[in-house]
Amino acid sequence: MKSSRRLFNALGALTVVALAAAPLAARAQAAWPNQPIKIIVPFPAGGASDQIGRIMAKAIGDELKATVVVENRSGANGSVGATVVAKSAPDGYTLLVGSIGVFAINAALYSKLPYDPLKDFAPISVLVSTPNVMVVPATSRFNTAQELTAFLKANPGKLSYASSGAGSSDHLTAELYKKQIGGFAVHIPYRGGAPAMQDIIAGQADFMFSNLGPAMPFIKGGKMKALMLTAANKTPLLPDVPTAAMTGANVNVTSWQAIAAPAGTPPAIVQRLNQIAVKAMSAPDVKERMASQAFDIVANSPAEFSDFLGKEVARWKVAVKESGAGLD
Repeated sequence: MKSSRRLFNALGALTVVALAAAPLAARAQAAWPNQPIKIIVPFPAGGASDQIGRIMAKAIGDELKATVVVENRSGANGSVGATVVAKSAPDGYTLLVGSIGVFAINAALYSKLPYDPLKDFAPISVLVSTPNVMVVPATSRFNTAQELTAFLKANPGKLSYASSGAGSSDHLTAELYKKQIGGFAVHIPYRGGAPAMQDIIAGQADFMFSNLGPAMPFIKGGKMKALMLTAANKTPLLPDVPTAAMTGANVNVTSWQAIAAPAGTPPAIVQRLNQIAVKAMSAPDVKERMASQAFDIVANSPAEFSDFLGKEVARWKVAVKESGAGLD
């Protein structure tokens, strides 16, 4: 009898402890955020990831009444910054805003990547996407993609193409294009899209695949000619420019920017950040700003991002293997 009473008393004490701990845990979660939140952008300031990262920093700060800072940690095609986030505590205080390269292409490019995009991140949302556009100097002899393709096939190695860097989405788009048409051109990698486009304008390289947004001012300004889009559909921004499939080169590449947290971040925090991201990207001023730069709003759910990411990683592993563009 006494042993039963002792067991009953022990169980009662455990119940009291559990009941006391529950509101403490709830208060701890409710207290987030109670310190500054850091958004790691794994590229230099001024690029698309940086721009999107700063939009998200303002939105998160405004919604949560928190201090949110953007830290640019560039290097190794975005791998340096992505690794920092992958190895950070999953507490909602360190986030990653990065590109298709960081989340999908690097896993195919590097045999010893220090993070696993499918295991080391908690997907929050794909925010925006944009096609690539093939551009040539305004003075180029080529006025259509078909003309350039025919020349490449008949004169392998006589033309050069620029990219924002080895392993970038624009580099791999060109590699896929060459594979599709059976032609060859010399790759000239640059440290970023801006210097690459400047050399296209100057005629130092013959063509490149650029994200549509950064190229638009130069196309509209008559400094470059747009020959084709790597999209499934034409864009009203350039109604006369055909898709790659329409030119006989079936290259469909959409670059995108997304936000994620370290794997293991509490689902409630992930969902709250997703709500903020969707709201931010739906704001009229942000939609107008993105549209002017040829970005399409995506703003999907964590589950949709996770499913999409798995397909993208698998796709780029095949693409990189076929192109032979691995970096190590």
